Amino acid sequence: MKSEVEYQVEKPWNKVNCNTVGRLTRDNSTAGSNAANINRRAEEHILVCLSSSPSNPRIIRTAARMVEAYHGRFTALFVETPAVSGMRTEDKKRLEDNKQLAQRLGAHVEVVFGEDVPFQIAEFARLAEVSIIVIGRSNATRKGILSKPTLTERLILDAPRVEVHVIPDGNLEQGSERRRMLPAKKPRILLKDVIVTFLVLLAVTLVGVLFYRLGFSDANLVSIYIFAVLMISILTTDFYCGVVASVISVLVFNFLFTVPRYTFHFSDPDYFVTFPIMFMVAILSGSLASRLKDNARQAAHADYRTRILFETNQLLQKGHDEGYIVKATAEQILKLLERDVVIYLSDAHGAKLGEPAIFRTHSTKLQSLDTEMEKEAANWVFKNQHKAGLGTEQYPGAACLYFPIRISQQAYGVAGIAIHKQALDPFENSILLSMLGECALAIENIRNAREKEEAAILAQNEQLRANLLRTISHDLRTPLTSISGNADNLLCNYEKMDDASRQQAFRDIYEDSEWLINLVENLLAITRIEDGRVKLSLSVELMDEVITEALHPVSKKREEHTIRVTSEEDFILARIDARLIVQVLINLVNNAIKYTQPGSVIEIHTAKVEHEVYVSVADNGPGIPEDQKMQIFDMFYTGKQKLADSRRSLGLGLALCKSIVNAHGGSIKVEDNMPHGSVFTFTLPAGEVTLRE
Repeated sequence: MKSEVEYQVEKPWNKVNCNTVGRLTRDNSTAGSNAANINRRAEEHILVCLSSSPSNPRIIRTAARMVEAYHGRFTALFVETPAVSGMRTEDKKRLEDNKQLAQRLGAHVEVVFGEDVPFQIAEFARLAEVSIIVIGRSNATRKGILSKPTLTERLILDAPRVEVHVIPDGNLEQGSERRRMLPAKKPRILLKDVIVTFLVLLAVTLVGVLFYRLGFSDANLVSIYIFAVLMISILTTDFYCGVVASVISVLVFNFLFTVPRYTFHFSDPDYFVTFPIMFMVAILSGSLASRLKDNARQAAHADYRTRILFETNQLLQKGHDEGYIVKATAEQILKLLERDVVIYLSDAHGAKLGEPAIFRTHSTKLQSLDTEMEKEAANWVFKNQHKAGLGTEQYPGAACLYFPIRISQQAYGVAGIAIHKQALDPFENSILLSMLGECALAIENIRNAREKEEAAILAQNEQLRANLLRTISHDLRTPLTSISGNADNLLCNYEKMDDASRQQAFRDIYEDSEWLINLVENLLAITRIEDGRVKLSLSVELMDEVITEALHPVSKKREEHTIRVTSEEDFILARIDARLIVQVLINLVNNAIKYTQPGSVIEIHTAKVEHEVYVSVADNGPGIPEDQKMQIFDMFYTGKQKLADSRRSLGLGLALCKSIVNAHGGSIKVEDNMPHGSVFTFTLPAGEVTLRE
């Protein structure tokens, strides 16, 4: 059996031999079995490590071919260390290109922070359940037992359950890749740093002179200069200030506090050891302080960006319309990136983009984002669901870098970020994609809720139509049959019938036709009001006259009931459409007649309270059950009460009353009439008459 290094992988991702791909595992004895089982691998999670190395694209493509062969998940990870901030421009550009390549090949890019790169990779692999890690091989090698392990060795130790595939880079000379990837920091000694360094050293020197005169030992003097180097490393922005301060501290200590004083000579041979140790301790202290400061700055930036993402999530959860979602997302992006933002939102059907909404920073330099090229780039991103614009292959001349606002495979819009001359760093890009994903999710929830509401309304309307047709077809049959039967009886037996029988037949035909006319009027009225096609003809009317007019067409059954009209004032005026209010009173009185036994008392009472007129219609019938009071004003609701005349109701009268009263700006309710019965009360706006002399 071939060894692991000699094994040739017969897979589409590499047609290479042992000089190209080497697989490192904890136990080389399992190499053969791993190779034999390679065809049985499924659902692997493959992680490729991103870097600014020129060989990184080759590593990414190799990992992508492995993903294609294994049909697994693909993640690209970049570990951002404090040193990344000092990376050269060409290295940053190369890193961004490598990240875009990974995205084009289907990788989900993740960014983590930390100084210990192998530990961060291993921890991410453990949390994300990564099964294979693909990295490039560094040219660094161990030179002794006590030397520091290489990145590959550390990664294998920290992630023992994960296979580590190393892609060696044989095209680079020894150490060239390492030099490329190191940040190219150049001395940037600012005037402020020089002043701070001078003042701190001056203050410490004055304290040292005081200590020297007080007889303090040399160890104390050395300590305060080391403290000065720490302070300078913390207060200044560049590492080299600490180095310069370390050199100056040694020289000043030698000049002022060693014998012979005020010279750079010393007579005590112990200083041959003291000075180098003092210099190395100062350098080490300054380096540690500078590193801690960089770590703290990086942690603060990461915390700030994470907090913005959390705030975005909270803000979007409160949104109930798409305009709020877009504005909240844009404001959070402005806070995160401090760059101009343009957002195109798709229409309700998701077919095309609407007009752009532009959000600018206070210090914006971009004059216009609303150009034809910008729109073309945005439309391309919306259709292809892939970023385009400045810095990409598609529409590189655009002023913005455009990202799709999408979730899963559904795009809801496009967001453009004004790049200016500085590209987004990997973590900014990752946070931005998360924010846009939250935005897409919020828009999707709003549109789903709207669709559900529209579907519910449509279903309700369909149900109403079905109920209307079913109820009308059922309930119109009785009066129409009665009319038809009486008419036929009169035609065939008119001469044989006595006067009383003929009068009864005519009366039945008349009452049934009146019932049908009232039904049709209610249907037409409620349809016009619900559709908003009725314009109120408002005028100031005397309520006593309106009530008197309403009692004329009331059913003939009123003769079997006692109807009273009372009022708290002699003259009560209301600003109403008299024709519609008459219809309300007719329906309420007829309703009371229908549901009460003969001999019942029906009372119509009016009163005025401040700017409202109260009208109530009370009866002393059986009343309305408590569980039905909330539904009796619904269309087609008839309840369970048995009508006094045994004729079913369509449930339109009270619904029409409610619609008319609401159109006047009033309200209607039903209450119990003690000791028994019901009271329907509605309000109307009070009216006043202006007298002119």
